[in-house]
Amino acid sequence: MKDADQPISARRAGLAGALTIMLSLLSVAPARASELSAGIMQLYTSVSIYPPSATRMTVCYGFVCRRREMLDFTAADRAALTRIMATGHANAAAERAAVQNAVIWFDRRMGPILGTDKRVAKADFRAGDDKHNFDCWDTTRNVTSLMLVMQDWNLFKFHDVGNPHYRGFQIMQTPHNTAVLLERATKVEWAVDLWPRGYMQPPDVMTVSKWVTED
Repeated sequence: MKDADQPISARRAGLAGALTIMLSLLSVAPARASELSAGIMQLYTSVSIYPPSATRMTVCYGFVCRRREMLDFTAADRAALTRIMATGHANAAAERAAVQNAVIWFDRRMGPILGTDKRVAKADFRAGDDKHNFDCWDTTRNVTSLMLVMQDWNLFKFHDVGNPHYRGFQIMQTPHNTAVLLERATKVEWAVDLWPRGYMQPPDVMTVSKWVTED
């Protein structure tokens, strides 16, 4: 039977199916992008990368994501992070401590690949070694992405990933930003800040209200 002889409904169904396939092939960004807040999405759109999915994330380094590497999570990666986060099931404070250990895991996992196992605390352009370091934009993106992946895996019991926060509005205060966890029960925001710490050191975790007063 020629196409012209097919019922209109059948032809429409065929076109719809073809369109669906084309859209699925063209759509590279994770479906979760539509669910993220504007504040989180800005982390990714500002440097033209996709937000993480449940299976991969872009790792930024070299200052403001000028260098980047894909981390494709293996089954072993997921098992390791699941074990780490299982240590935080007792209460919210324990879960934040587990997140610190998850960030240390990330540092160890990517350091030899990126060369950031040579990184230093509070690195910026004055360090003169961008290829081995994160600035605070990189750490904010990377920690937010890691936490979004773990949230997709339902590893959080007491928190959700919050909007990143910024400081530097006070006189003599250095501009800086951080990833954030939002405690579900209290709605208190907690900074998870890797930038002030060197390789394999736990990120600072404190309330955002305290973090914004720091220098």
